Amino acid sequence: MSETTSAWSPFRHRVFALMWAAALLGNVGTWMRDVGAGWLMTSLSPSATFVALVQVAGTLPIFMLALPAGTLADLVNRRKLLIGVNLLLGSVALFLGVVTQMGLMTPLLLLGALFVGGIGSALATPVLQSLTPLQVPRPELRAAIALNSMGFNVSRAIGPALGGLVIALLSIQVAFYLDAVSYLIVIAALLWWKAAATPASQESPESFGGALVTGLRYVWNAPQLQRTLLRAASFFLFASCFWALLPLLVRQQLGGSAGTYGWLLACTGVGAVLGALLLPRLRQRLSTETTVRLGTGLTVAVLALLAVTRNVPLAALALSLAGMAWIGVLTSANTAAQMLLPDWVRGRGLAVYLMAFYGSMTAGSLLWGSIADSGGLQLAFFAAACLGLGALVLAYWKPLPEADPDLTPSLHWPEPALNGDAGDRAVQVRIEYNIPAEHRAEFLTRMEAQSRERRRDGALRWWLTEDAERPGRFAEHFIEPSWQEHLRHHHRVTHEDADLQARVIALHRGSTPPDVKHELVAK
Repeated sequence: MSETTSAWSPFRHRVFALMWAAALLGNVGTWMRDVGAGWLMTSLSPSATFVALVQVAGTLPIFMLALPAGTLADLVNRRKLLIGVNLLLGSVALFLGVVTQMGLMTPLLLLGALFVGGIGSALATPVLQSLTPLQVPRPELRAAIALNSMGFNVSRAIGPALGGLVIALLSIQVAFYLDAVSYLIVIAALLWWKAAATPASQESPESFGGALVTGLRYVWNAPQLQRTLLRAASFFLFASCFWALLPLLVRQQLGGSAGTYGWLLACTGVGAVLGALLLPRLRQRLSTETTVRLGTGLTVAVLALLAVTRNVPLAALALSLAGMAWIGVLTSANTAAQMLLPDWVRGRGLAVYLMAFYGSMTAGSLLWGSIADSGGLQLAFFAAACLGLGALVLAYWKPLPEADPDLTPSLHWPEPALNGDAGDRAVQVRIEYNIPAEHRAEFLTRMEAQSRERRRDGALRWWLTEDAERPGRFAEHFIEPSWQEHLRHHHRVTHEDADLQARVIALHRGSTPPDVKHELVAK
């Protein structure tokens, strides 16, 4: 890789470096809180289900609220939203510290507070990820996404180790108080970075409900993105096992303490950091798909080893390898999803990705906790490993997309003419093509792909007709809810879409280009 596009080049941009450092410190505090909460629950309740619910309380709100939060990320002032959310998260951490110090904490109260914290994370995560393109030039976006993933896992190495140390030397509530302080650092960085308020789109704002539906319609008509979501969910569903059951593994199978728990989590984070450092070199030799398959296979082996080991150093080695595999799959899947999303729908698209991620983590945590309660820890780990083998089979059926499409706006459509006021009337666009008989099959194939593009960018309905009297004379029709929405469609068309449209038009025969008509529904 050249110097200008190296794995570390995003750090040359001051905004990226500062926000990366602030996010790192904020995540360190969050991991300290999570270590404290997980260990506290093992003393409040011996149930494996309750211990697994600690993770569920943090992931379920993100699954439930990621899409509305992603819609907000594309509509509102992202800087103000993030400042407000970090104030909420700081308040939750402060509450946990005070209640624990007073000796009033109960399992349900702990889960409730973590659930509120999960709501805050649900609101913040898609917004933070949608801001990455503002911090670096597009050629460095892939490297910036990888560094953000690495930063998250650096915090995974530091936070649990510090959390375990603080709990062992001081108390659990001190870990909660330090988490509250970490959010003040993030707020200070956001107050400094004024450009975080830049809107996701320069178009007139959409309504919340309309924007949410548009985001879902985009994902529904993006098969490559759907494949990425499916593959991510298949991995995180079984890999969630060691995150959910690690506190019980330490206490029951390894006979360890809070310090042991923090140290093992730190080993996972160290492995993730090493994986992130190796990932750029790995990508020069291996495809994204091969990287994900290796990470999946390694995680399966780790789960099988954790099912039988009672040796702490061996468990530490296994978890280090799990961290390497985790960062490889997490970064590859997240990068693939981000590179398939244009800026105007990035927040909503990433929200759906987060729903797949946290939904599978939530379902997996509940599943493995239930199996551990009924059949024991060994059965839960072995069952997760078997499900991982199924994820490997899926990899050969649904490989990840390797393309890096140009999703910047092409702006190649001329502005449509409008006489009078369209009001809220729906718009029908009609495009006529003259296709020779020898190109008919190829035309229909290309139009099928074009239909998905039309629906992704705003069309409610799309259909293709052929003149009964003049075979080869086709008419493409699509309907959009309003003139304003049609104008938005004009500005959403990317260079990738323009290339597809050019391939369709190349099959047209005639002295003039295809005829385009705009019709308003009569009222």
